[in-house]
Amino acid sequence: MIRLLKYLRPYMWPAIFSIIFVFLQSMANLYLPTLMSDIVDTGIVKGDLPYIYKMGALMLVVTLVAGAFTVIANYLASKVATGFGRDVRNTMFEHVESFSLKEFDQVGTSSLITRTTNDIAQIEQVYMMILKMMTMAPLMCIGGIIMAVYKDAKLSLVLVVTLPLLIAGISILAKKGIPYFKVIQKKMDRLNLVLREELTGIRVIRSFNRTKHEINRFDAANWDITQTSIKINQIMAAAMPLMMLIMNLSTVAIVWFGGLRINSGNMQIGDLMAFIQYAMQIMFSVLMGAMMFIMIPRAQVSAVRVNEVLGIQPDIRDTEGLMNTTAAGEEQGVTFHDVAYGYPGAEKPALSHITFTARPGETTAIIGGTGAGKSTLLNLIPRFFDAVSGSISINGTDVKEIPLEQLRSMIGYVPQKAVLFTGTVADNLRYGNDQATDEELAEAARTAQADEFIREMSDGYQSVIAQGGKNVSGGQKQRLAIARALARKADIYLLDDSFSALDYRTDARLRGELAKTTREAVLIIVAQRVSTVLHADKIIVLDDGAISGIGTHHELMETCPVYQEIVASQLNKEELA
Repeated sequence: MIRLLKYLRPYMWPAIFSIIFVFLQSMANLYLPTLMSDIVDTGIVKGDLPYIYKMGALMLVVTLVAGAFTVIANYLASKVATGFGRDVRNTMFEHVESFSLKEFDQVGTSSLITRTTNDIAQIEQVYMMILKMMTMAPLMCIGGIIMAVYKDAKLSLVLVVTLPLLIAGISILAKKGIPYFKVIQKKMDRLNLVLREELTGIRVIRSFNRTKHEINRFDAANWDITQTSIKINQIMAAAMPLMMLIMNLSTVAIVWFGGLRINSGNMQIGDLMAFIQYAMQIMFSVLMGAMMFIMIPRAQVSAVRVNEVLGIQPDIRDTEGLMNTTAAGEEQGVTFHDVAYGYPGAEKPALSHITFTARPGETTAIIGGTGAGKSTLLNLIPRFFDAVSGSISINGTDVKEIPLEQLRSMIGYVPQKAVLFTGTVADNLRYGNDQATDEELAEAARTAQADEFIREMSDGYQSVIAQGGKNVSGGQKQRLAIARALARKADIYLLDDSFSALDYRTDARLRGELAKTTREAVLIIVAQRVSTVLHADKIIVLDDGAISGIGTHHELMETCPVYQEIVASQLNKEELA
Protein backbone atom coordinates (compact mmCIF):
# COMPACT_ATOMS: atom_id res chain seq x y z
CA MET A 1 0.00 0.00 0.00
CA ILE A 2 2.95 2.31 0.62
CA ARG A 3 3.85 2.26 -3.08
CA LEU A 4 0.36 3.56 -3.89
CA LEU A 5 0.64 6.54 -1.53
CA LYS A 6 2.02 8.68 -4.38
CA TYR A 7 -1.50 8.75 -5.82
CA LEU A 8 -2.64 10.62 -2.67
CA ARG A 9 -0.28 13.56 -3.31
CA PRO A 10 -2.83 15.62 -5.32
CA TYR A 11 -5.20 15.31 -2.34
CA MET A 12 -2.70 16.21 0.38
CA TRP A 13 -4.52 19.34 1.62
CA PRO A 14 -8.01 17.76 1.75
CA ALA A 15 -6.41 14.86 3.66
CA ILE A 16 -4.72 17.22 6.13
CA PHE A 17 -7.92 19.21 6.70
CA SER A 18 -9.87 15.96 7.12
CA ILE A 19 -7.48 14.93 9.92
CA ILE A 20 -7.78 18.39 11.51
CA PHE A 21 -11.58 18.20 11.52
CA VAL A 22 -11.45 14.66 12.95
CA PHE A 23 -9.22 16.04 15.71
CA LEU A 24 -11.71 18.84 16.46
CA GLN A 25 -14.59 16.36 16.39
CA SER A 26 -12.76 14.13 18.90
CA MET A 27 -12.06 17.06 21.20
CA ALA A 28 -15.75 18.01 21.15
CA ASN A 29 -16.82 14.44 21.90
CA LEU A 30 -14.37 14.26 24.81
CA TYR A 31 -15.77 17.48 26.24
CA LEU A 32 -19.41 16.33 26.28
CA PRO A 33 -19.21 13.86 29.23
CA THR A 34 -17.58 16.54 31.38
CA LEU A 35 -20.45 18.94 30.61
CA MET A 36 -22.95 16.22 31.49
CA SER A 37 -21.09 15.59 34.75
CA ASP A 38 -21.32 19.29 35.65
CA ILE A 39 -25.07 19.34 34.91
CA VAL A 40 -25.67 16.38 37.25
CA ASP A 41 -23.32 17.39 40.10
CA THR A 42 -23.95 21.13 40.04
CA GLY A 43 -27.32 21.62 38.38
CA ILE A 44 -29.46 18.60 39.31
CA VAL A 45 -28.04 17.85 42.78
CA LYS A 46 -28.26 21.50 43.81
CA GLY A 47 -31.50 22.15 41.93
CA ASP A 48 -29.94 25.04 39.96
CA LEU A 49 -32.25 25.25 36.91
CA PRO A 50 -30.53 28.25 35.25
CA TYR A 51 -27.24 26.33 35.41
CA ILE A 52 -28.92 23.26 33.86
CA TYR A 53 -30.33 25.37 31.02
CA LYS A 54 -27.01 27.11 30.47
CA MET A 55 -24.92 23.91 30.39
CA GLY A 56 -27.61 22.08 28.41
CA ALA A 57 -27.48 24.80 25.75
CA LEU A 58 -23.69 24.54 25.72
CA MET A 59 -23.93 20.76 25.30
CA LEU A 60 -26.31 21.27 22.38
CA VAL A 61 -23.92 23.74 20.73
CA VAL A 62 -20.93 21.40 21.24
CA THR A 63 -22.96 18.50 19.81
CA LEU A 64 -23.96 20.51 16.74
CA VAL A 65 -20.38 21.67 16.23
CA ALA A 66 -19.11 18.09 16.59
CA GLY A 67 -21.72 16.97 14.06
CA ALA A 68 -20.60 19.67 11.62
CA PHE A 69 -16.96 18.64 12.07
CA THR A 70 -17.97 15.01 11.43
CA VAL A 71 -19.79 15.87 8.19
CA ILE A 72 -16.88 17.97 6.88
CA ALA A 73 -14.28 15.36 7.88
CA ASN A 74 -16.26 12.56 6.19
CA TYR A 75 -16.75 14.65 3.04
CA LEU A 76 -13.03 15.42 2.76
CA ALA A 77 -12.05 11.80 3.51
CA SER A 78 -14.49 10.57 0.85
CA LYS A 79 -13.15 13.11 -1.65
CA VAL A 80 -9.57 11.96 -1.02
CA ALA A 81 -10.36 8.23 -1.15
CA THR A 82 -12.60 8.34 -4.22
CA GLY A 83 -10.17 10.65 -6.03
CA PHE A 84 -7.36 8.23 -5.21
CA GLY A 85 -9.43 5.32 -6.53
CA ARG A 86 -10.28 7.16 -9.74
CA ASP A 87 -6.63 8.08 -10.38
CA VAL A 88 -5.35 4.56 -9.73
CA ARG A 89 -8.03 3.07 -12.01
CA ASN A 90 -7.15 5.56 -14.77
CA THR A 91 -3.43 4.85 -14.38
CA MET A 92 -4.00 1.11 -14.35
CA PHE A 93 -6.23 1.22 -17.43
CA GLU A 94 -3.72 3.39 -19.29
CA HIS A 95 -0.89 1.03 -18.29
CA VAL A 96 -2.84 -2.06 -19.33
CA GLU A 97 -3.56 -0.42 -22.70
CA SER A 98 0.22 -0.45 -23.33
CA PHE A 99 0.41 -4.25 -22.78
CA SER A 100 1.20 -6.55 -25.64
CA LEU A 101 -0.92 -9.68 -26.07
CA LYS A 102 1.75 -11.55 -24.10
CA GLU A 103 1.05 -9.50 -20.94
CA PHE A 104 -2.71 -9.94 -21.33
CA ASP A 105 -2.21 -13.71 -21.46
CA GLN A 106 0.16 -13.52 -18.47
CA VAL A 107 -2.34 -11.86 -16.10
CA GLY A 108 -5.67 -12.90 -17.64
CA THR A 109 -8.55 -10.66 -18.67
CA SER A 110 -10.85 -11.66 -15.80
CA SER A 111 -8.10 -11.00 -13.23
CA LEU A 112 -7.39 -7.58 -14.77
CA ILE A 113 -11.08 -6.69 -14.42
CA THR A 114 -11.12 -7.77 -10.75
CA ARG A 115 -7.93 -5.87 -9.98
CA THR A 116 -9.16 -2.70 -11.68
CA THR A 117 -12.53 -2.74 -9.89
CA ASN A 118 -12.76 -4.83 -6.71
CA ASP A 119 -9.12 -4.61 -5.56
CA ILE A 120 -8.88 -0.85 -6.00
CA ALA A 121 -12.25 -0.46 -4.23
CA GLN A 122 -10.84 -2.40 -1.23
CA ILE A 123 -7.83 -0.06 -1.03
CA GLU A 124 -10.04 3.00 -1.48
CA GLN A 125 -12.27 1.87 1.40
CA VAL A 126 -9.33 1.33 3.74
CA TYR A 127 -7.78 4.71 2.95
CA MET A 128 -11.12 6.30 3.82
CA MET A 129 -11.17 4.37 7.11
CA ILE A 130 -7.60 5.41 7.86
CA LEU A 131 -8.35 9.09 7.30
CA LYS A 132 -11.40 8.94 9.57
CA MET A 133 -10.08 6.59 12.27
CA MET A 134 -6.31 7.05 12.24
CA THR A 135 -6.72 10.33 14.15
CA MET A 136 -9.97 9.58 15.96
CA ALA A 137 -9.08 6.19 17.49
CA PRO A 138 -5.82 7.17 19.24
CA LEU A 139 -7.21 10.59 20.26
CA MET A 140 -10.37 9.11 21.74
CA CYS A 141 -8.37 6.37 23.46
CA ILE A 142 -5.63 8.57 24.91
CA GLY A 143 -7.99 11.46 25.65
CA GLY A 144 -10.52 9.11 27.24
CA ILE A 145 -7.87 7.56 29.46
CA ILE A 146 -6.64 10.99 30.59
CA MET A 147 -10.17 12.17 31.35
CA ALA A 148 -11.09 8.91 33.09
CA VAL A 149 -7.98 9.10 35.31
CA TYR A 150 -8.78 12.76 35.97
CA LYS A 151 -12.28 11.83 37.13
CA ASP A 152 -11.14 8.94 39.35
CA ALA A 153 -7.70 7.35 39.18
CA LYS A 154 -8.54 4.32 41.35
CA LEU A 155 -11.67 3.44 39.36
CA SER A 156 -9.49 3.53 36.21
CA LEU A 157 -7.91 0.27 37.41
CA VAL A 158 -11.00 -1.48 35.96
CA LEU A 159 -9.76 -0.45 32.50
CA VAL A 160 -6.35 -2.00 33.22
CA VAL A 161 -8.11 -5.38 33.32
CA THR A 162 -10.69 -4.94 30.55
CA LEU A 163 -8.56 -3.29 27.83
CA PRO A 164 -6.05 -6.20 27.57
CA LEU A 165 -9.02 -8.61 27.37
CA LEU A 166 -10.52 -6.51 24.58
CA ILE A 167 -7.25 -6.34 22.64
CA ALA A 168 -6.60 -10.07 23.10
CA GLY A 169 -10.07 -10.97 21.79
CA ILE A 170 -9.66 -8.77 18.73
CA SER A 171 -6.17 -10.21 18.03
CA ILE A 172 -7.48 -13.78 18.09
CA LEU A 173 -10.29 -12.96 15.68
CA ALA A 174 -7.94 -11.05 13.38
CA LYS A 175 -5.50 -13.95 13.31
CA LYS A 176 -8.30 -16.28 12.20
CA GLY A 177 -9.82 -13.89 9.65
CA ILE A 178 -6.78 -12.44 7.82
CA PRO A 179 -5.86 -15.66 5.90
CA TYR A 180 -9.36 -15.72 4.38
CA PHE A 181 -8.92 -12.16 3.10
CA LYS A 182 -5.91 -13.34 1.09
CA VAL A 183 -7.88 -16.19 -0.47
CA ILE A 184 -11.11 -14.40 -1.36
CA GLN A 185 -9.61 -12.13 -4.04
CA LYS A 186 -8.30 -15.12 -6.03
CA LYS A 187 -11.70 -16.74 -5.78
CA MET A 188 -13.22 -13.51 -7.08
CA ASP A 189 -10.91 -13.82 -10.11
CA ARG A 190 -12.21 -17.35 -10.69
CA LEU A 191 -15.84 -16.24 -10.43
CA ASN A 192 -15.25 -13.41 -12.93
CA LEU A 193 -13.50 -15.83 -15.30
CA VAL A 194 -16.42 -18.28 -15.29
CA LEU A 195 -19.00 -15.49 -15.61
CA ARG A 196 -17.14 -13.86 -18.51
CA GLU A 197 -16.79 -17.16 -20.38
CA GLU A 198 -20.47 -17.96 -19.93
CA LEU A 199 -21.68 -14.54 -21.07
CA THR A 200 -19.43 -14.36 -24.13
CA GLY A 201 -20.01 -17.99 -25.09
CA ILE A 202 -23.78 -18.10 -24.54
CA ARG A 203 -24.52 -19.15 -28.16
CA VAL A 204 -22.13 -22.10 -28.02
CA ILE A 205 -23.45 -23.09 -24.59
CA ARG A 206 -27.04 -23.16 -25.83
CA SER A 207 -26.22 -24.85 -29.12
CA PHE A 208 -24.58 -27.74 -27.27
CA ASN A 209 -27.29 -27.86 -24.59
CA ARG A 210 -24.69 -27.17 -21.90
CA THR A 211 -26.74 -24.58 -20.03
CA LYS A 212 -27.22 -26.81 -16.99
CA HIS A 213 -23.52 -27.71 -16.96
CA GLU A 214 -22.53 -24.02 -17.04
CA ILE A 215 -25.06 -23.17 -14.33
CA ASN A 216 -23.48 -25.88 -12.15
CA ARG A 217 -20.00 -24.57 -13.02
CA PHE A 218 -20.93 -21.03 -12.03
CA ASP A 219 -22.71 -22.31 -8.94
CA ALA A 220 -19.54 -24.15 -7.88
CA ALA A 221 -17.39 -21.01 -8.25
CA ASN A 222 -20.10 -18.92 -6.55
CA TRP A 223 -20.47 -21.43 -3.72
CA ASP A 224 -16.70 -21.46 -3.23
CA ILE A 225 -16.49 -17.68 -2.77
CA THR A 226 -19.70 -17.71 -0.70
CA GLN A 227 -18.26 -20.23 1.75
CA THR A 228 -15.13 -18.12 2.18
CA SER A 229 -17.25 -14.98 2.68
CA ILE A 230 -19.42 -16.81 5.23
CA LYS A 231 -16.32 -17.84 7.19
CA ILE A 232 -15.08 -14.25 7.20
CA ASN A 233 -18.49 -12.95 8.25
CA GLN A 234 -18.80 -15.60 10.95
CA ILE A 235 -15.52 -14.45 12.44
CA MET A 236 -16.52 -10.79 12.12
CA ALA A 237 -19.97 -11.60 13.54
CA ALA A 238 -18.34 -13.14 16.59
CA ALA A 239 -16.34 -9.94 17.11
CA MET A 240 -19.24 -7.67 18.01
CA PRO A 241 -20.91 -9.91 20.68
CA LEU A 242 -17.50 -10.58 22.21
CA MET A 243 -16.64 -6.89 22.29
CA MET A 244 -20.07 -5.96 23.67
CA LEU A 245 -19.78 -8.63 26.36
CA ILE A 246 -16.43 -7.25 27.52
CA MET A 247 -17.72 -3.68 27.35
CA ASN A 248 -20.93 -4.46 29.25
CA LEU A 249 -19.03 -6.39 31.93
CA SER A 250 -16.70 -3.39 32.17
CA THR A 251 -19.72 -1.11 32.64
CA VAL A 252 -21.10 -3.39 35.38
CA ALA A 253 -17.70 -3.37 37.13
CA ILE A 254 -17.44 0.44 36.84
CA VAL A 255 -20.97 0.91 38.23
CA TRP A 256 -20.28 -1.58 41.05
CA PHE A 257 -16.98 -0.09 42.18
CA GLY A 258 -18.13 3.45 41.36
CA GLY A 259 -21.18 2.97 43.57
CA LEU A 260 -18.92 1.90 46.43
CA ARG A 261 -16.78 5.03 45.93
CA ILE A 262 -19.89 7.27 45.81
CA ASN A 263 -21.14 5.62 48.98
CA SER A 264 -17.80 6.37 50.69
CA GLY A 265 -17.92 9.99 49.50
CA ASN A 266 -14.87 9.72 47.18
CA MET A 267 -16.82 10.25 43.97
CA GLN A 268 -19.88 12.12 42.73
CA ILE A 269 -22.73 10.69 40.62
CA GLY A 270 -22.00 12.97 37.66
CA ASP A 271 -18.34 11.94 37.67
CA LEU A 272 -19.39 8.25 37.57
CA MET A 273 -21.68 8.91 34.61
CA ALA A 274 -18.87 10.78 32.81
CA PHE A 275 -16.42 7.99 33.69
CA ILE A 276 -18.74 5.39 32.11
CA GLN A 277 -18.93 7.42 28.91
CA TYR A 278 -15.15 7.86 28.79
CA ALA A 279 -14.72 4.12 29.32
CA MET A 280 -17.08 3.44 26.42
CA GLN A 281 -15.18 5.93 24.25
CA ILE A 282 -11.89 4.23 25.11
CA MET A 283 -13.18 0.76 24.28
CA PHE A 284 -14.93 1.90 21.09
CA SER A 285 -11.72 3.60 19.96
CA VAL A 286 -9.82 0.34 20.56
CA LEU A 287 -12.50 -1.48 18.58
CA MET A 288 -12.27 1.06 15.72
CA GLY A 289 -8.49 0.75 15.64
CA ALA A 290 -8.75 -3.03 15.63
CA MET A 291 -11.25 -3.05 12.77
CA MET A 292 -8.95 -0.76 10.82
CA PHE A 293 -6.00 -3.09 11.33
CA ILE A 294 -8.13 -6.08 10.37
CA MET A 295 -9.09 -4.39 7.10
CA ILE A 296 -5.55 -3.28 6.27
CA PRO A 297 -4.25 -6.82 5.51
CA ARG A 298 -7.11 -7.37 3.06
CA ALA A 299 -6.31 -4.07 1.37
CA GLN A 300 -2.63 -5.03 1.41
CA VAL A 301 -3.44 -8.19 -0.56
CA SER A 302 -5.33 -6.05 -3.07
CA ALA A 303 -2.48 -3.52 -3.19
CA VAL A 304 0.01 -6.29 -4.02
CA ARG A 305 -2.24 -7.44 -6.88
CA VAL A 306 -2.60 -3.87 -8.20
CA ASN A 307 1.15 -3.24 -7.92
CA GLU A 308 1.83 -6.50 -9.78
CA VAL A 309 -0.04 -5.11 -12.79
CA LEU A 310 1.47 -1.62 -12.52
CA GLY A 311 4.92 -3.20 -12.19
CA ILE A 312 4.69 -5.24 -15.40
CA GLN A 313 6.90 -3.74 -18.07
CA PRO A 314 5.36 -4.21 -21.53
CA ASP A 315 7.37 -6.54 -23.72
CA ILE A 316 6.94 -4.12 -26.61
CA ARG A 317 8.69 -0.80 -25.95
CA ASP A 318 7.75 2.40 -27.71
CA THR A 319 10.11 4.73 -29.57
CA GLU A 320 10.13 8.41 -28.76
CA GLY A 321 9.60 11.09 -31.39
CA LEU A 322 8.40 10.93 -34.97
CA MET A 323 10.37 9.16 -37.66
CA ASN A 324 10.37 9.37 -41.42
CA THR A 325 9.30 5.96 -42.66
CA THR A 326 10.39 6.64 -46.22
CA ALA A 327 14.11 6.00 -46.44
CA ALA A 328 15.82 7.12 -49.64
CA GLY A 329 16.88 4.29 -51.91
CA GLU A 330 15.03 1.67 -49.88
CA GLU A 331 12.38 -0.65 -51.28
CA GLN A 332 8.86 0.65 -50.66
CA GLY A 333 6.32 -1.48 -48.84
CA VAL A 334 6.36 -3.96 -45.98
CA THR A 335 9.44 -6.18 -45.93
CA PHE A 336 10.04 -9.30 -43.84
CA HIS A 337 13.68 -10.37 -43.63
CA ASP A 338 14.37 -13.82 -42.16
CA VAL A 339 11.72 -13.29 -39.45
CA ALA A 340 11.06 -15.86 -36.72
CA TYR A 341 8.61 -15.83 -33.84
CA GLY A 342 7.75 -18.30 -31.09
CA TYR A 343 5.06 -18.12 -28.43
CA PRO A 344 6.34 -18.31 -24.82
CA GLY A 345 6.51 -21.92 -23.68
CA ALA A 346 5.89 -23.36 -27.16
CA GLU A 347 7.95 -26.36 -28.24
CA LYS A 348 8.74 -24.93 -31.67
CA PRO A 349 8.51 -21.49 -33.32
CA ALA A 350 5.22 -20.38 -34.87
CA LEU A 351 7.14 -18.73 -37.73
CA SER A 352 10.64 -19.25 -39.07
CA HIS A 353 12.73 -17.82 -41.92
CA ILE A 354 9.94 -15.60 -43.28
CA THR A 355 11.23 -13.37 -46.09
CA PHE A 356 9.09 -11.41 -48.57
CA THR A 357 8.04 -7.89 -49.57
CA ALA A 358 4.46 -6.61 -49.93
CA ARG A 359 4.55 -3.61 -52.26
CA PRO A 360 2.11 -0.71 -52.62
CA GLY A 361 -0.48 -1.17 -55.34
CA GLU A 362 -0.28 -4.96 -55.14
CA THR A 363 -2.50 -7.45 -53.37
CA THR A 364 -0.42 -9.79 -51.25
CA ALA A 365 -2.36 -12.82 -50.05
CA ILE A 366 -1.35 -15.31 -47.36
CA ILE A 367 -2.87 -18.76 -47.34
CA GLY A 368 -2.19 -21.96 -45.47
CA GLY A 369 -3.68 -24.61 -43.25
CA THR A 370 -4.98 -24.10 -39.73
CA GLY A 371 -2.09 -23.25 -37.38
CA ALA A 372 0.27 -22.41 -40.23
CA GLY A 373 1.04 -19.01 -38.66
CA LYS A 374 -0.96 -16.68 -40.94
CA SER A 375 -2.49 -14.49 -38.21
CA THR A 376 0.75 -14.49 -36.23
CA LEU A 377 2.60 -13.14 -39.27
CA LEU A 378 0.05 -10.36 -39.70
CA ASN A 379 0.18 -9.45 -35.98
CA LEU A 380 3.92 -8.79 -36.21
CA ILE A 381 3.40 -5.77 -38.51
CA PRO A 382 1.50 -3.52 -36.02
CA ARG A 383 3.73 -4.98 -33.26
CA PHE A 384 1.09 -6.87 -31.34
CA PHE A 385 4.07 -9.21 -30.98
CA ASP A 386 7.74 -8.58 -31.72
CA ALA A 387 9.78 -10.89 -33.89
CA VAL A 388 12.26 -13.05 -31.99
CA SER A 389 14.79 -12.71 -34.79
CA GLY A 390 15.02 -11.06 -38.19
CA SER A 391 13.46 -7.70 -39.03
CA ILE A 392 10.25 -6.18 -40.38
CA SER A 393 10.50 -2.82 -42.10
CA ILE A 394 8.09 -0.33 -43.64
CA ASN A 395 9.59 1.67 -46.51
CA GLY A 396 13.05 0.71 -45.27
CA THR A 397 12.53 1.64 -41.58
CA ASP A 398 12.43 -1.11 -38.96
CA VAL A 399 9.03 -1.16 -37.25
CA LYS A 400 10.80 -1.21 -33.86
CA GLU A 401 12.20 2.25 -34.66
CA ILE A 402 8.78 3.73 -35.44
CA PRO A 403 6.71 5.09 -32.51
CA LEU A 404 3.76 2.79 -31.89
CA GLU A 405 1.16 5.54 -32.36
CA GLN A 406 2.71 6.55 -35.68
CA LEU A 407 3.12 2.93 -36.80
CA ARG A 408 -0.47 1.96 -36.04
CA SER A 409 -1.86 5.17 -37.53
CA MET A 410 -0.42 3.95 -40.86
CA ILE A 411 -2.40 0.69 -40.67
CA GLY A 412 -6.03 -0.18 -41.36
CA TYR A 413 -6.50 -3.45 -39.51
CA VAL A 414 -9.39 -5.90 -39.74
CA PRO A 415 -9.06 -8.67 -37.12
CA GLN A 416 -10.04 -12.28 -37.65
CA LYS A 417 -12.89 -11.84 -35.21
CA ALA A 418 -14.69 -8.63 -36.18
CA VAL A 419 -15.19 -6.39 -33.15
CA LEU A 420 -17.78 -3.61 -33.04
CA PHE A 421 -18.43 -1.17 -30.22
CA THR A 422 -21.61 0.17 -28.65
CA GLY A 423 -22.72 3.28 -30.55
CA THR A 424 -24.02 4.18 -33.99
CA VAL A 425 -22.82 2.73 -37.28
CA ALA A 426 -21.17 6.08 -38.04
CA ASP A 427 -19.38 6.04 -34.67
CA ASN A 428 -17.96 2.61 -35.45
CA LEU A 429 -16.83 3.60 -38.94
CA ARG A 430 -15.13 6.74 -37.56
CA TYR A 431 -13.32 4.73 -34.89
CA GLY A 432 -9.97 5.06 -36.67
CA ASN A 433 -10.63 8.44 -38.27
CA ASP A 434 -12.88 10.76 -36.30
CA GLN A 435 -12.47 13.46 -38.96
CA ALA A 436 -14.04 11.34 -41.72
CA THR A 437 -16.98 13.05 -43.46
CA ASP A 438 -20.33 11.40 -44.10
CA GLU A 439 -19.39 11.08 -47.80
CA GLU A 440 -16.12 9.33 -46.90
CA LEU A 441 -17.96 6.92 -44.62
CA ALA A 442 -20.47 6.14 -47.35
CA GLU A 443 -17.65 5.57 -49.86
CA ALA A 444 -15.84 3.20 -47.47
CA ALA A 445 -19.11 1.36 -46.83
CA ARG A 446 -19.80 1.04 -50.57
CA THR A 447 -16.35 -0.44 -51.15
CA ALA A 448 -16.93 -2.90 -48.28
CA GLN A 449 -20.37 -3.82 -49.72
CA ALA A 450 -21.99 -2.51 -46.53
CA ASP A 451 -23.74 0.64 -47.75
CA GLU A 452 -26.87 -1.18 -48.96
CA PHE A 453 -27.70 -2.98 -45.71
CA ILE A 454 -26.74 0.09 -43.62
CA ARG A 455 -29.30 2.23 -45.48
CA GLU A 456 -31.93 -0.47 -44.93
CA MET A 457 -31.45 -0.20 -41.15
CA SER A 458 -34.01 1.88 -39.24
CA ASP A 459 -31.83 5.00 -38.91
CA GLY A 460 -29.23 4.33 -41.59
CA TYR A 461 -25.75 5.41 -40.49
CA GLN A 462 -27.21 6.62 -37.19
CA SER A 463 -28.59 3.17 -36.34
CA VAL A 464 -27.35 1.89 -33.00
CA ILE A 465 -24.99 -1.09 -32.86
CA ALA A 466 -25.63 -3.22 -29.77
CA GLN A 467 -22.83 -4.33 -27.47
CA GLY A 468 -20.47 -6.60 -29.40
CA GLY A 469 -22.47 -6.06 -32.59
CA LYS A 470 -25.14 -8.53 -31.49
CA ASN A 471 -27.81 -6.94 -33.70
CA VAL A 472 -25.98 -7.54 -36.99
CA SER A 473 -25.03 -10.79 -38.71
CA GLY A 474 -21.51 -12.18 -38.97
CA GLY A 475 -21.17 -11.12 -42.61
CA GLN A 476 -22.47 -7.62 -41.87
CA LYS A 477 -20.09 -7.35 -38.94
CA GLN A 478 -17.13 -8.26 -41.17
CA ARG A 479 -18.14 -5.73 -43.82
CA LEU A 480 -18.50 -2.98 -41.20
CA ALA A 481 -15.04 -3.85 -39.86
CA ILE A 482 -13.59 -3.60 -43.39
CA ALA A 483 -15.37 -0.27 -43.96
CA ARG A 484 -13.94 1.02 -40.66
CA ALA A 485 -10.41 0.17 -41.84
CA LEU A 486 -10.99 1.79 -45.24
CA ALA A 487 -12.37 4.98 -43.64
CA ARG A 488 -8.96 5.42 -42.03
CA LYS A 489 -7.30 5.99 -45.44
CA ALA A 490 -4.23 4.07 -44.32
CA ASP A 491 -0.94 3.28 -46.06
CA ILE A 492 -1.20 -0.40 -45.17
CA TYR A 493 -4.31 -2.58 -44.99
CA LEU A 494 -4.20 -5.85 -43.07
CA LEU A 495 -7.23 -8.12 -43.48
CA ASP A 496 -7.07 -11.22 -41.32
CA ASP A 497 -9.46 -13.79 -42.79
CA SER A 498 -12.08 -11.04 -43.12
CA PHE A 499 -14.12 -12.69 -45.88
CA SER A 500 -14.95 -15.97 -44.15
CA ALA A 501 -18.59 -15.01 -43.43
CA LEU A 502 -19.25 -13.63 -46.91
CA ASP A 503 -20.82 -15.51 -49.80
CA TYR A 504 -18.66 -15.96 -52.93
CA ARG A 505 -20.48 -13.27 -54.89
CA THR A 506 -20.07 -10.59 -52.18
CA ASP A 507 -16.49 -11.75 -51.67
CA ALA A 508 -15.67 -11.22 -55.35
CA ARG A 509 -17.35 -7.81 -55.55
CA LEU A 510 -15.63 -6.63 -52.38
CA ARG A 511 -12.19 -7.74 -53.60
CA GLY A 512 -12.75 -5.95 -56.90
CA GLU A 513 -13.67 -2.68 -55.19
CA LEU A 514 -10.89 -3.12 -52.66
CA ALA A 515 -8.25 -3.39 -55.39
CA LYS A 516 -9.42 -0.06 -56.86
CA THR A 517 -9.51 1.74 -53.49
CA THR A 518 -6.07 0.56 -52.33
CA ARG A 519 -4.07 1.23 -55.50
CA GLU A 520 -1.46 3.27 -53.63
CA ALA A 521 -1.47 1.25 -50.41
CA VAL A 522 -0.04 -2.06 -49.29
CA LEU A 523 -2.82 -4.66 -49.10
CA ILE A 524 -2.16 -7.92 -47.25
CA ILE A 525 -5.00 -10.43 -47.05
CA VAL A 526 -5.02 -13.56 -44.93
CA ALA A 527 -7.55 -16.07 -46.23
CA GLN A 528 -8.67 -19.66 -45.92
CA ARG A 529 -10.50 -19.79 -49.26
CA VAL A 530 -8.66 -20.17 -52.55
CA SER A 531 -11.28 -18.04 -54.31
CA THR A 532 -10.31 -15.07 -52.13
CA VAL A 533 -6.62 -15.20 -53.10
CA LEU A 534 -7.03 -16.47 -56.66
CA HIS A 535 -6.41 -13.11 -58.37
CA ALA A 536 -3.82 -11.73 -55.91
CA ASP A 537 -0.60 -10.32 -57.36
CA LYS A 538 1.40 -12.39 -54.91
CA ILE A 539 0.32 -15.42 -52.91
CA ILE A 540 2.44 -16.57 -49.97
CA VAL A 541 1.81 -20.17 -48.93
CA LEU A 542 2.57 -20.98 -45.30
CA ASP A 543 3.04 -24.50 -44.04
CA ASP A 544 3.86 -25.20 -40.41
CA GLY A 545 5.26 -21.68 -39.88
CA ALA A 546 7.50 -21.62 -42.96
CA ILE A 547 7.04 -20.35 -46.51
CA SER A 548 6.55 -23.22 -48.91
CA GLY A 549 5.90 -21.09 -51.97
CA ILE A 550 5.50 -17.52 -53.30
CA GLY A 551 3.95 -16.57 -56.62
CA THR A 552 0.74 -16.12 -58.54
CA HIS A 553 -2.00 -18.72 -58.59
CA HIS A 554 -0.78 -20.19 -61.90
CA GLU A 555 2.86 -20.25 -60.78
CA LEU A 556 2.05 -21.97 -57.51
CA MET A 557 -0.14 -24.54 -59.23
CA GLU A 558 2.98 -25.64 -61.06
CA THR A 559 5.60 -25.32 -58.32
CA CYS A 560 4.02 -25.65 -54.85
CA PRO A 561 2.60 -29.02 -53.72
CA VAL A 562 1.11 -27.51 -50.54
CA TYR A 563 -0.87 -24.98 -52.58
CA GLN A 564 -1.96 -27.69 -54.98
CA GLU A 565 -3.34 -29.69 -52.05
CA ILE A 566 -5.25 -26.64 -50.70
CA VAL A 567 -6.75 -25.94 -54.13
CA ALA A 568 -7.66 -29.61 -54.65
CA SER A 569 -9.36 -29.77 -51.24
CA GLN A 570 -11.47 -26.66 -51.90
CA LEU A 571 -12.37 -26.80 -55.57
CA ASN A 572 -14.88 -29.55 -55.00
CA LYS A 573 -16.48 -27.58 -52.18
CA GLU A 574 -16.70 -24.45 -54.30
CA GLU A 575 -18.16 -26.36 -57.23
CA LEU A 576 -20.70 -27.96 -54.91
CA ALA A 577 -21.55 -24.51 -53.56
